[in-house]
Amino acid sequence: MIKRALISVSDKKGIVDFAKELEKLDIEILSTGGTAKLLRESGIDAIDVSEVTGFPECLDGRVKTLHPAVHGGILAIRDNEEHEKTLKELGITPIDLVVINLYPFKDTILKPDVTMEDAIENIDIGGPTMLRAAAKNHKYVTVVTDPMDYEKVLEEIKAEGNTSMETRYNLALKVFQHTAHYDTLIADYLNKDKDVFLDTITLTYEKVQDLRYGENPHQKAAFYREIGSNKGTLVDGEQLQGKELSFNNINDTNGALELLKEFDEPTVVAVKHTNPCGVASADNIYEAYIKAYESDPLSIFGGIVAANECIDADTAEKMVEIFLEVIVAPDFTKEALEIFAKKPNLRIIKLENIREKASRGIDIKKVAGGLLIQDINNGLLEKQEVVTTKAPTEEELEDLIFAYKVVKHVKSNAIVIAKNKQTLAVGPGQTSRIWALQNAIANCKHDLKGSVLASDAFFPFSDSVEEAAKAGITSIIQPGGSLKDSLSIEKCNEEGISMVFTGMRHFKH
Repeated sequence: MIKRALISVSDKKGIVDFAKELEKLDIEILSTGGTAKLLRESGIDAIDVSEVTGFPECLDGRVKTLHPAVHGGILAIRDNEEHEKTLKELGITPIDLVVINLYPFKDTILKPDVTMEDAIENIDIGGPTMLRAAAKNHKYVTVVTDPMDYEKVLEEIKAEGNTSMETRYNLALKVFQHTAHYDTLIADYLNKDKDVFLDTITLTYEKVQDLRYGENPHQKAAFYREIGSNKGTLVDGEQLQGKELSFNNINDTNGALELLKEFDEPTVVAVKHTNPCGVASADNIYEAYIKAYESDPLSIFGGIVAANECIDADTAEKMVEIFLEVIVAPDFTKEALEIFAKKPNLRIIKLENIREKASRGIDIKKVAGGLLIQDINNGLLEKQEVVTTKAPTEEELEDLIFAYKVVKHVKSNAIVIAKNKQTLAVGPGQTSRIWALQNAIANCKHDLKGSVLASDAFFPFSDSVEEAAKAGITSIIQPGGSLKDSLSIEKCNEEGISMVFTGMRHFKH
């Protein structure tokens, strides 16, 4: 039976009504600090914990509940005769209900002007200790850390005088999830400017939403956000219309955004199954979209489109001519939104800081039995070395850099062929580099004469140069570094093709 409750909360939502209901059930209420003051001001007879401990709060409130009279009351095993005897000898009364939520550490560190001193002062000590104690002893003690659980707990107490074992177990589990999240936030904050690759790593994310299903309908899925600044990422976006985003929508849109951030000029990226299928830059976003669409009108159907400038009515009119899953941009004109509204299932995402780039971060891949963690790929070139007799023209060099930005985001082995800042052909995800190139050429509907080629890794043989020459490609950019680089260089010189080495590989798996 629940006879005594300890209440100390930072988030005071619903706590007065909850405490009033407990008082009606003749449950004695202990409390501390601001919570006790609020309860008494609301007409609730709350006893200060200091009256129970016989010791005043001290050190600016840093110490108030760390006392045997509190923790003995929480941790005692009720059907253990020795524990019962000890409680009587020490004059400790059991505490059956613990209602606590913690200092707002997350809210504090998210403030733009937060100092280390502010953050440290908002690390809760007594709260997690009491929560963990109550959760450990959940066979006898009910512990509540989430205001959303007040109603269920009250219903059970009113009906049975206590909560069910199942409820206590679930609430205890919730506590350990909560304190693990809390401690991870603290550790991440203290390590924010230090080593990413620690001896042990604990990750914490907060759920944004459950998804209808995962990559396939038989897989369950959910979407989570990182804690901290998420400017320029999809979790910071505002969905203006359309169906709920799916697992694949989110994954593909993220891929489109990562590629889009490579460009400063007006650019449109179209993605299908995480691979870019049409990318173009132009003087304005309308022209960029037209070029991106014309890159591969077949593959863009049912794809994701990301743009780094406001979508106007003319661009919107072109976009709705085909079926698209998602359109994301920093803004949309009123007229554009009216046009999109004619396709209510089309997902429209406004992402104001779409050009924002991550200055620091990690890329995580789950493997069976563990994780692979690496720095995010923020690089593009280590050098820009012309290794052939012929050098690229100024226009070709611009296209080479354009193509290299795109190929960085194509699944390996990867080839991108481009001209006039427009992708003409993309060859993704082949087990052989020559197959990636042959696939790109075979499925291309454009005249490739005068185009340029980007490869995400070096050419192991000269066969790729031979294929490029047959297609009319006039310049190549690749990392270099093969033992047989000389063969490719010689073939380029023979075919009158210029080639640039970057010194930086961009595998993407």
